[in-house]
Amino acid sequence: MNATFRDYIELLRAHDELLDIRKPVDLRDVAALTAQSDRALLFENPVGYSFPVASGLLQKRERLGLALDAPYPEIHQRFQQAMSHSIEPVLVEDAPVKEVMQQGDDVDLFQLPVPIFSTLDGAPMITAAVVISEDPEYGMNAGVYRLMLKERNVTGIDIVTPNNLRKFAERALAEKRPLPISMSIGVHPRELMGALFKASLGTNEMGFAGGLGGRPVELTPGVTGPVPFIAGAEFVLEGEIPPEGWVHPEGPFGEFSRLVGGTHRNPNVRVKSVLHRRDPIYYALHMPWENLWMSAPIYEAAAWRVMAETGVRVTAINVTPGGCCHWHIVAAIEKSPGDGKNAIAALLSIADIKYVVVTDSDIDIFDPQEVEWAIATRVQADRDTVILSNARSKPLDPSIPPSTHGVPTTAKMGIDATIPENVPRYRYNRIIYHNQGRVTLDDYLGESPAAPRPAVAGDDDMERLAARALAMLEEKRLTFSELLDAFPDSAFATVMALVGRLNERKRITLDEEGKYMPAEDA
Repeated sequence: MNATFRDYIELLRAHDELLDIRKPVDLRDVAALTAQSDRALLFENPVGYSFPVASGLLQKRERLGLALDAPYPEIHQRFQQAMSHSIEPVLVEDAPVKEVMQQGDDVDLFQLPVPIFSTLDGAPMITAAVVISEDPEYGMNAGVYRLMLKERNVTGIDIVTPNNLRKFAERALAEKRPLPISMSIGVHPRELMGALFKASLGTNEMGFAGGLGGRPVELTPGVTGPVPFIAGAEFVLEGEIPPEGWVHPEGPFGEFSRLVGGTHRNPNVRVKSVLHRRDPIYYALHMPWENLWMSAPIYEAAAWRVMAETGVRVTAINVTPGGCCHWHIVAAIEKSPGDGKNAIAALLSIADIKYVVVTDSDIDIFDPQEVEWAIATRVQADRDTVILSNARSKPLDPSIPPSTHGVPTTAKMGIDATIPENVPRYRYNRIIYHNQGRVTLDDYLGESPAAPRPAVAGDDDMERLAARALAMLEEKRLTFSELLDAFPDSAFATVMALVGRLNERKRITLDEEGKYMPAEDA
C-alpha cells in the first residue's frame, strides 16, 4: 500500500515536528492552540469524542518538504514532474478504511470530532476532504472542498466558484439526477496536494497525486455508491449532491484570504455511509495557513512552467504568503533586454495571480525587505508597471465589489523591478564591508592586553610601496579596499598614507566607479 496519513504522522514525529497533546481538549480550543504551536499537534483526547484530532500538519514549508521527500526549494520540480508525467490511479480491494461502516440511519456525522475555527463560522467545517466525483463524459475529478455540518447525514459543500465539480453538478442538475461523490478524510499530503491541482476538465487530479509520489494512488470501490475513494484514508463519507441546485445557505467561513467569507447559496450533500479504520485519526486542516502552504508549490510549479516557454532565465520564484499563496508572485531572473516585461506577461497569465514583481537575480526574493528595496531603487512607475484590466478573478478577493451574477473580474499588475538597461550597472553596487565574512566578533570579545600601535612605514619603505602601487594600478584599477588587500603586511595607516602621498603628487586619480588609476590615464 502507498504511504498513508498515519505514515506521515510518524514521519513528523521522527523529525520532532509533532507534539502529542494527551490532556483532554475541548474542540472549541483546537484552532487557537494549533495557531500557537511551532509543531503539528495530535490531540489524543478531545472531550466528548472517541477519535483523536490532528491539525497543523502542513503549517510550514519544511513539512511540505518532508511530505514530498525533497527540500522545499526543490518541491516545484516534483510538481512539474507530476504535471508532465502523471500516473493514473489503480483500484484495490484491500482498504483499512472499510474496517468500520455506518450506513443509512446509523450515519451520524456529529460523532466526528470536527472543531470550530473562526468565531464567525456558520458551523464546524470538514476542511481536508478529497472529494471524488465522476461524469459520464469527462470521467473522474478530485478536489478539496469544505463540508459544513448541518444534520446527522447532511452537509453543505462550497462549490460556488467555477470549478470542475461545479460543472459536474450543473450537468447532473440539468438532467435532474443526483451526483454521487466520495469524501476521503485523512490522506497522505501527496494525495491532498494532488487534488488541489487546477486541472483542465477531463483530467483526473489523482493522476497528479500519483506523479508526486512516483506510483499510482490506490483507490477502492465504493460501498454504498459508485464512486471510489482513497484506500488509505482514515475516514470516508459516501454520499450524493441532490438535484436541488444552489439553494441552501452555506458559510460563513475563515478563508485562505485570512478573512471571513460570507454566506453563499450552495448545494447540500446527503451522506449515505461513514467508513473508518478501527483506530482512525481525524484530520482538521487548520485554516488558513495549512491551506496556503499547500497551494504555494502548485502555483510555483505553474510559474516555472510558463516561464520555460518565454526563454527568460529564471533563478527563483516565490508565491508569497503575504499574497495568501494565491495572488502574488515574485520572480528573480538573469535579465536580457526586455525580459522583465516578458516575464510579467507570462506570470500574469496564471489563474488567480493578480500581482507580479520581477527582480534581478541578486535580490533575495524570499526577503520582503529586499523586494521592496528593489522596487524602491529600480522602478520608474510610468515605465515599469504593467496593468491588465478585466481579467478573470477569484470571488474571494474582497477588493472586488459584490456581484450576484457572472464571473467576477479583476485588474492585474506587474512591476518590472530589474535594473533598467539604460542605467550603468555600477550604480547598483551594494555595500560590502571590508573583511565581511572573514572576521568574527567572538574573536574580539573578552579581556586582552592593548594591541601595540603599528608603526607607519618609513620614507624609504613608503617610496618602495608607492612604486609597487603604481605598477599594480597600471595593470588593473583597484578600490581602496583592494589596495588594503594588496598590502596585507602593511598597517592600515601605512596604506592610507601611501594613497595620500600619491594623491599629493598627482600620480593617481579616481575613475567614475571610484577605483584608483594612474593620473596620466585619466
